[in-house]
Amino acid sequence: MDIDDKFKLLSHGELVVTARLVDASNATLFAQASDSINEINCIYKPIAGERPLWDFPDGSLADREFAAFLVSNYLGLNIVPLTILREGPYGLGMVQEWIEIDESIDLAGYFSQDLPELRKMALFDAIINNTDRKIGHLLPTPEGSLFGCDHGVTFHHEDKLRTVLWQWAGDKLTNNEITTLKKLVSGIESELDLSPFLTEQEIQALIDRVQKLISTELMPTPNPDWPAIPWPAF
Repeated sequence: MDIDDKFKLLSHGELVVTARLVDASNATLFAQASDSINEINCIYKPIAGERPLWDFPDGSLADREFAAFLVSNYLGLNIVPLTILREGPYGLGMVQEWIEIDESIDLAGYFSQDLPELRKMALFDAIINNTDRKIGHLLPTPEGSLFGCDHGVTFHHEDKLRTVLWQWAGDKLTNNEITTLKKLVSGIESELDLSPFLTEQEIQALIDRVQKLISTELMPTPNPDWPAIPWPAF
């Protein structure tokens, strides 16, 4: 299926839950979206199953997951799997295409390498202020692509970047990376409307964060006032 067919199926197909990912802290359900012809595996996270957090507003994680997809999609990064918001068996929630990973890759060794796709993920996490980039959130595919999942705790207005991808901390940004950052600032101010999903304060913080990266021309370094690596790291 092409991207348009997948989008239609995820948006309008019958959503049937068949399993639950028990290790997830919020309700994370494995499901199939289908019509009379096609079927696609997906993850369904109903807002009703979100666990309250002390530093994020209740019921906001699905919106943040969708906002992360919108940013990735707008910039052409292809980091976040196809994601939508829709009603499901347990109410409104996030629905995301299931990614089949390359089982031959040992993530424990993979995450620390100096690879272009991992660096792209690290920059994306700096953009969205990801507070929880674990090793297990990396999804390398048999085709050589890399996706990331679990972007619910993102876009906070305070600096809360917490990730396992620190191998480029303080490195100079490339011209292409700076061009990408400038495109995002321009897009937020014109055609990329994140206001239905993030607060005005969070959107301004996003712009400020990206402009700081542009002005310093450096990859971010760990915040000394905030744990730099999520725990558990996997």
